[in-house]
Amino acid sequence: MRLLLIGGTGFIGPFVFAELERLGHEVFVFHRPRTHASPSPREIFGDRRRLTDSATKLRALAPDVVVDLILSSGRQARDLMNVFRGGAARVVALSSCDVYRACGVLHGSEPGPLEPLPLTESSPLRTTLQTYPPDRVRMLQQVFGWLDEEYDKIPVEQEILAHDRGAGAPGVSHALPGTVLRLPMVYGPGDPLHRFRPLVKRMDDRRPAILFEEKMAAWRSPRGYVENVAAAIALAATSDRAAGRIYNVGEAESFSELEWALQIAAAAGWDGNFITPPADRTPAHLRSPGNLDQHWVVDTTRIRQELGYREPIARADAIRRTVEWERANPAPADPRAFDYAAEDAALGGSKAARPTSV
Repeated sequence: MRLLLIGGTGFIGPFVFAELERLGHEVFVFHRPRTHASPSPREIFGDRRRLTDSATKLRALAPDVVVDLILSSGRQARDLMNVFRGGAARVVALSSCDVYRACGVLHGSEPGPLEPLPLTESSPLRTTLQTYPPDRVRMLQQVFGWLDEEYDKIPVEQEILAHDRGAGAPGVSHALPGTVLRLPMVYGPGDPLHRFRPLVKRMDDRRPAILFEEKMAAWRSPRGYVENVAAAIALAATSDRAAGRIYNVGEAESFSELEWALQIAAAAGWDGNFITPPADRTPAHLRSPGNLDQHWVVDTTRIRQELGYREPIARADAIRRTVEWERANPAPADPRAFDYAAEDAALGGSKAARPTSV
């Protein structure tokens, strides 16, 4: 197959490229030039935010499948489908588990009761089309240059799946089936958010104990190692059965923050204690806003049963590789996030929590 990756040079893209090549496919990448060098035979230079400007050369490539790793808004998704309708057989779009109503309940934008778990592909989505407040979006834009001000994956999904109509329907000359992959929190070498940094730094600073606010210690969410997530993307991109389908992607188990921290501690060789005080005895910089009674336990059964997905990298190896990368590539530390004096003051009288297994 001939596949085109849009935004294939970031965190996840290079692993998708490598996996597709390993499977014997011909892979091209569309991305902004980082230097004044000419593109290689497998590269197409252009701006994702002005995709229609590159429509002629993208359609000339005639890819079997287009994988867009950096869709931010419904407008961008609409441009994508307009460019490739009649010029590709299928589009695969990366979405996020933040489309679920449970995300809005956590962040306080969705009224009503807690969302039942686990979250399946049929679980209710948010009714408020604003995933994060503007200040949060601006912060994320500093990390992910492809995010626009309209960031929301729900309109993205709607556009991608709205074009799966046969030729001959009113106003439609070509069908363009879509596949949507709802990704978890992705970790691994190259993670621009340095998700392991708060724990690994404290462990390497030889902190005798690490604090978790009580409800945050129990909070559960989906995760996925970058190479495993890339394998899921490659599988969905090359499986005809994935046309018109939505898949949750992530590890089979949604561990609590404390259970996850224990696995990182084992990989890092740290033998201190985890302390889980209530919110009123937790330093302000370690408190998490939102309704932490709403967990994000996600069911990934569909992609495993329909496409036969299995993680190629074991979790213990994935965590070890990520710890090693974090140690070799430490992010600048914000002193406000590592206020050890305040943490020391909160440690007295709190209960240590260190389960023996996960």
